[in-house]
Amino acid sequence: MPTNFHTAHDANTADANLSAGDFRLLDSVIEGTVTAPGDAGWDEARQAWNLAVDQQPAAVAQPSTAADVQAIVSFARERGLRVAPQGTGHNAHPLEGRLARSILLKTDSMRSVTIDPVARRARVEAGALWMDVTVPAAEHGLAALAGSSPDVGVVGYTLGGGLSWLSRRHGLAANNVAAIELVTAEGEHVRATHDDHPDLFWALRGGGGSFGVVTAIEIELFPITHVFAGAMFWPQERAGEVLQAWREWTEWPLPDEIMSVARILNVPPLPEIPEPLRGRKFVVIEAIYLGEEEDGIDLIRPLRALCPAMDTFAMIPVQELSHLHMDPEHPVAGKGDGMLIDAPSAEMIDALVDASTGENASALLSAELRHLGGAIARPAAQHGATSSIAAAYAMFVVGAAPVPELLPVIQQQVTNVKEALVPFDHGSMYLNFAERPTDPRELYRHEYTYRRLRAIKTAYDPDDVIQSNHPIPPAR
Repeated sequence: MPTNFHTAHDANTADANLSAGDFRLLDSVIEGTVTAPGDAGWDEARQAWNLAVDQQPAAVAQPSTAADVQAIVSFARERGLRVAPQGTGHNAHPLEGRLARSILLKTDSMRSVTIDPVARRARVEAGALWMDVTVPAAEHGLAALAGSSPDVGVVGYTLGGGLSWLSRRHGLAANNVAAIELVTAEGEHVRATHDDHPDLFWALRGGGGSFGVVTAIEIELFPITHVFAGAMFWPQERAGEVLQAWREWTEWPLPDEIMSVARILNVPPLPEIPEPLRGRKFVVIEAIYLGEEEDGIDLIRPLRALCPAMDTFAMIPVQELSHLHMDPEHPVAGKGDGMLIDAPSAEMIDALVDASTGENASALLSAELRHLGGAIARPAAQHGATSSIAAAYAMFVVGAAPVPELLPVIQQQVTNVKEALVPFDHGSMYLNFAERPTDPRELYRHEYTYRRLRAIKTAYDPDDVIQSNHPIPPAR
């Protein structure tokens, strides 16, 4: 049972006179730690992965166990505070400015991973990163529907849908989940599955983090050891030619086993980046194929015919896919945002190239299109709130800011790219690529999905204690 912290405070009533002593009380009864404003390590504790985000919560709690999470949620409820769960803080921008009456509950100390090679499942604690899963899974000849970066959190990525290199064949990560363990707003620790708390299980799979504090998740693994994968690089001056050829290629009847990304890339001049890439501008195509090398070579032949300046395609161990997209593997400051593109067209590619190259895009790091379709586009009754994505492509544009003065410039250039692509907008968003505050109704293609999410939020958290970056409000 959760600890009862009720003293002189009325439950669910905000207390403007919360003191450091209140948070020391919480710190004394959990195995983890609590850091309040003014404490040593405050700035480090409240920091998100994205260094451009200034999080100012009432306190930061870092639990070590599910029982700790229960205690933190009970403490918050009894003092009229909210709880904002956070794994890494990759997509923390939408929370900025909304945490003054919230405990930021950072799960980064909860990183245990257990692989069951017989059941082909992994039980993953709430703070685990994809690198914590992909490496031990590979030791058993198994692969997860991991994100493109090794240090993205498993739970946040999965609750938001989860687009993997393997998704055209195996679907979204959210729909390959066996169970989710969480603490509800009432402080109850439950295990949600298709049979137990099925509405909650449905909402969590693609509906985001508004419904409770996830403490662990059980995910499906797949018998994959190697993939044919790599990237081709051309000078950015050829962006229009290369991206149009890639678009035409994605309109072929490609097998679900192949997934690709096309991007305009401005590589920063950082010393840790290999010299052939450092400080240069490229148009890049990345792809993976779940099959034999000779078949993969045949599939990418039209792209190789464009004579790339660099070509890294080869058979690689599946866990090395985490480095293919060249995402930064340490915290950085930046701004980005995404959208879904409705259908392939030459006009869309022209608009993307015009908006994301040249002086008007000088602060951007990357503007990319991820080819969707395949299993990503196929809904099924057993799937969750994000059952499928019917769009042709997912677009994401981002810039990194070595100095704060660049942030408003990046923000404007990200906006410019998105505005250029408005005529090709799918009409909904992919939650994990929505890095600005967004009307939650825009995240879901069907009004029914949003209404059902609100009903489930109302059933499990009518007082809106649990706060997420893309909140689902209770119906009132």
